Amino acid sequence: MYVREVAVIGVGLSRFGERWDAGLKELMAEAGLHAIEDAKITSDDVEMIYGGTMASGSFTGQEHVAALMSDQLGFKNVPAVRIENACASGGSALRLGYIAVASGIHDIVVVGGVEKMTDVTSSEATSALGGAGDQEWELFQGITFPGLYAMMARRHMHDYGTTEEQLASVAVKNHDNAFKNKYAQFHKKLTIDEVINSKMVADPLKLLDCSPISDGAAALVLAPLETARKYNDTPIKILASEQASDTLRLAERDSLTGIKATSIAAQKAYKHAKVSANDIDLAEVHDCFTIAEIMAMEDLGFYKKGEAGKAVADGETTLQSKLAINTSGGLKGCGHPVGATGVKQAVEVVWQLRGQAEGRQVKDAEIGLTHNVGGSGATAVVHIFGRSN
Repeated sequence: MYVREVAVIGVGLSRFGERWDAGLKELMAEAGLHAIEDAKITSDDVEMIYGGTMASGSFTGQEHVAALMSDQLGFKNVPAVRIENACASGGSALRLGYIAVASGIHDIVVVGGVEKMTDVTSSEATSALGGAGDQEWELFQGITFPGLYAMMARRHMHDYGTTEEQLASVAVKNHDNAFKNKYAQFHKKLTIDEVINSKMVADPLKLLDCSPISDGAAALVLAPLETARKYNDTPIKILASEQASDTLRLAERDSLTGIKATSIAAQKAYKHAKVSANDIDLAEVHDCFTIAEIMAMEDLGFYKKGEAGKAVADGETTLQSKLAINTSGGLKGCGHPVGATGVKQAVEVVWQLRGQAEGRQVKDAEIGLTHNVGGSGATAVVHIFGRSN
């Protein structure tokens, strides 16, 4: 059992997108310095750094990223560790930062996530991202990640009657939210017809069903809840941090219509936080593809199996709804620099719970959830956050 409660006392985000104006170092500084300023700390206060990045070596040639992060942010001699857990690298870094503070080992911990993905060709990016799957049994045989999620989508459509229009509704809603987010990669609203008529990638997934290749960084500062108000007037408490795994190969899963690791991590998180799915006001879920958001809504317990697609199409997950999903625009609209995504999700929830989500604020938000997935579902990390009294 952990000995201390943990709070987020500072957050920072870079602008996401095709950042030709910034390299890996500049993206780190853009997010990290904002988080440090927000937390009102100095470099002397920081005791540990956890940095999430999936494939910096493949994308930029730069390894040893945690040390670079420490150096770039001016934290001399502060220990730093890189976390690689595919697209769940950021969420996993946050979990380790949480454990470090909750255990009493460290007081002030910086958690960062970064990826610079657009300096390579699309085929090179696809190859790097493919490492999140089973190289021998999936990637070598020619499958891609759009292909893996297309199989999930097709099975979900077969079993539950989920439609292409319902998938497209996810993209339309998330782009609408991203339109209101100055940090988002896309500031263009979509229609159902535009999504459905976009280029086919892997049947039934079209181009506009897929999250983009992105550059970006995100950062958080964690502290014990008991001392958090020394640094910030509105600390946000981490109510739960849980993680689960499943088989790396899709072929060995119990089901193709959901991600078991998500369900396991979510149930453990609800128990730890002493809340239920019905208590969540907003959630940032891992919508790498539109079908992924629909499955996440069901795996997290927000909707029964087969009901989430209709719920999105009926407008039940907008900013004005009882449960707002992907208020930032999600991976689809805000962007998906893979190592940064899990941390960005937490930044968005903190802003929402503080009442600082400019232009997209969820009214009276009290409890928020983040859901970060690695690969096709071999890793899932769930965090629950709440306002601190």
